[in-house]
Amino acid sequence: MWWRILFISVAYLLLGAHFLRFGQNEVCIASALAPVLLFIRATWMTRLLQLALIVSAFLVWGTSGFEYVQARIVAEAPWYRLSIIMSSVVAFTLFAAWCGNGIIYRRHPRKIFN
Repeated sequence: MWWRILFISVAYLLLGAHFLRFGQNEVCIASALAPVLLFIRATWMTRLLQLALIVSAFLVWGTSGFEYVQARIVAEAPWYRLSIIMSSVVAFTLFAAWCGNGIIYRRHPRKIFN
């Protein structure tokens, strides 16, 4: 179970680093501290963290990746590697959100779909 918590923590730290890059310190701190909420053993708290990761995968990483690739295309710079990297970050964030199901199942074996 520790590796699931590790993946979720790394996903939130990456998200915090993204916001820190743009000077949004409050959101960065909130993202960095969000995995601490996994110590609350309520199912709804883990679901909330999963939802935040899913939303951030599309609204933060998806839009940022699209904008970065478009900027590279306009500048006639290589963009293939950047698109692979950003797609990998989206996939990793979605995988971290999926890891929350395992945490819920370990804590409450019959509450996986509740």
